[in-house]
Amino acid sequence: MPITSRGRYFIDDTGRTRILRGVNLSGSSKIPTDPPGYTHLPESLAEKRKLSFIGRPFPLDEADEHFSRLKHWGLDFLRFLVPWEAIEHEAPGVYDEAYLDYLEAVLEKALAYDINLFIDPHQDVWSRFSGGDGAPTWTFEAAGMDVERFHQTGAALLHQEQPDDFPHMLWANNYYRFAAFTMFTLFFGGRAFAPQLMVDGLNIQDYLQEHYINAFALVAQRVKHLPNVLGFDTMNEPHPGLIGMPDLRGLDHLPFQRGVMPTPAQAIFLANGFAQEAADFGSPLPSLPPLKVETLRIDPQGATVWRADCADIWRAQGIWDVDKDGQPRLLRPGHFARADFTRDFLKPFIERFASGIHAVMPAAHIFLEAEPFAPPPPFEDAGKLVYAPHFYDGMTLFTRRFNPHFNFNLFGLRPLIGEADIRAYFSEQFGRFRAYADEALGDVPIVVGEFGVPIDMNGAAAYHSGDFSRQAQALDYNLRALDDHLLNYTLWNYTPDNCNERGDGWNGEDLSIFSRDQQSDPSDIDSGGRALSAVVRPYARKVAGEPLNMRFDMRRGLFTFSFRADARVTEATELFVPNSQFPDGYRVEVSDGEFEILREEQRVLYRHSDKDMPHLIRVVSKRPPPAELSPWDKLAIVGLIVVFVMYLLGRGRRKKEETE
Repeated sequence: MPITSRGRYFIDDTGRTRILRGVNLSGSSKIPTDPPGYTHLPESLAEKRKLSFIGRPFPLDEADEHFSRLKHWGLDFLRFLVPWEAIEHEAPGVYDEAYLDYLEAVLEKALAYDINLFIDPHQDVWSRFSGGDGAPTWTFEAAGMDVERFHQTGAALLHQEQPDDFPHMLWANNYYRFAAFTMFTLFFGGRAFAPQLMVDGLNIQDYLQEHYINAFALVAQRVKHLPNVLGFDTMNEPHPGLIGMPDLRGLDHLPFQRGVMPTPAQAIFLANGFAQEAADFGSPLPSLPPLKVETLRIDPQGATVWRADCADIWRAQGIWDVDKDGQPRLLRPGHFARADFTRDFLKPFIERFASGIHAVMPAAHIFLEAEPFAPPPPFEDAGKLVYAPHFYDGMTLFTRRFNPHFNFNLFGLRPLIGEADIRAYFSEQFGRFRAYADEALGDVPIVVGEFGVPIDMNGAAAYHSGDFSRQAQALDYNLRALDDHLLNYTLWNYTPDNCNERGDGWNGEDLSIFSRDQQSDPSDIDSGGRALSAVVRPYARKVAGEPLNMRFDMRRGLFTFSFRADARVTEATELFVPNSQFPDGYRVEVSDGEFEILREEQRVLYRHSDKDMPHLIRVVSKRPPPAELSPWDKLAIVGLIVVFVMYLLGRGRRKKEETE
């Protein structure tokens, strides 16, 4: 491969260190094209097997347009989404060869543009039929479930069931609904927790994992000749399901409490036809103390999730039963509590997945993920492993608001006041990924696989005004922090068919840095871009040695980079320097050596001297410096602080009244 890894760095075939910057392609790749799978369409789940993902992320005849745009923006590294359902939707072992032909053709087009990538087996809350994306519908059938009964039994919360009133980010509640948590538990821990559940002579765990791995090994077989395919992710944001759940009766341990939230035990009872009184929460953000609003009765009216010839998995394991009065009773609330998901279930899966891919594509990197915000499992031999964690600023993601001077630390539960404090918090969050990797994996490369901001923030005002400066500020806080630690990344996301009304087409999300609705001039390669003033930024793409420091000050138009040279490398260091950041031109300052500006190619080439010293490059905008913070901005900050203090005082008063 032209790009391999050495320690914590990616290295190209000239020996230069590669810093990889790019996007997830794409948000709408989670859903089929035929029939249209946009989640606001109630009919999008009607067809379960005869469907197609050809055209995700875009029709083949649009590939030149999108790849040339991404290349122009300096985003030449992709996390390329391929849901399991796209490959094996019709039946177990029946593969969509036409889709694989299309996929191979698209990735060949990426190669023509010198765009590198890795394949992401994407899922959210297991499947489209449990409120997300990923697995085919037949996986539920293998476990004995009937997807047509998920809504009535509360086993899944679907956008399709309430297309015009689906609260922002509520889809994530499905991790704690019956359909998703059961499938994750079976996929990772079927042998331990449902040893008698057999499918075609295999335990359900082995059956599901074997099909999953075989599907992506088939993709590897199709793309192994393409040098731009660096490897495969293992699974997007793997979830433990019930594994490690301390108490099936409670909600306190769940990180996401919004809307109607049955406890795991109640979710099991609902799935078996028993009505339950579930808590209905209102909370400004997940991870803050929830505000219980009321209790809502959910009544399946005797309907169950099970097919006619199947019975409940968890009742068969003695976790619950029906008493003499015909009421469900939980018998083992801590049945899953003592399991270590990361060590005993996730790690063996990663090893099995890696073996399946390497049997076909021995040089492939394996991009491993753990649960969001959790460290990865330890590996003594981490060769060919890449750590690929995710991070989102919770305040921005869940409120769809961003203030550059006030934020909130959801981990430390404290306010962040002032730009310096917020930037330090962001840098700390990205920095812990290096600590996680060092502890569990050693000196391996890191690619932050996902981060991003809602482009529809502030009531989607930017769609009317054309002013995406607030979105750009929010992204800049992320991007500066990534530069602090010299991390590779793929931003979430670039969606070719994004529109203002329906966003990325999936559960109301809208995080794409491109939209046709903003494309006023198709002849302009930047037209349609959103928040480009932050996204399209200079960076050191190819470094003749070890990177030491990199920073871009967007407001001042100042880029600085330093590195320590490797005497074995003879090629020049290459910077990506986008013209859009320097419309009035720029000057280059270097500590030593010589440079060449290739403005039309948006590149600067630097050849260092033989001096044994850190080499420094500065790119300085010729535009005038920006104005300082206005008095009105400072007054707005003070007002926000006052509002937050009043909120805390009011919450304390309410809690005191409830206690009394």
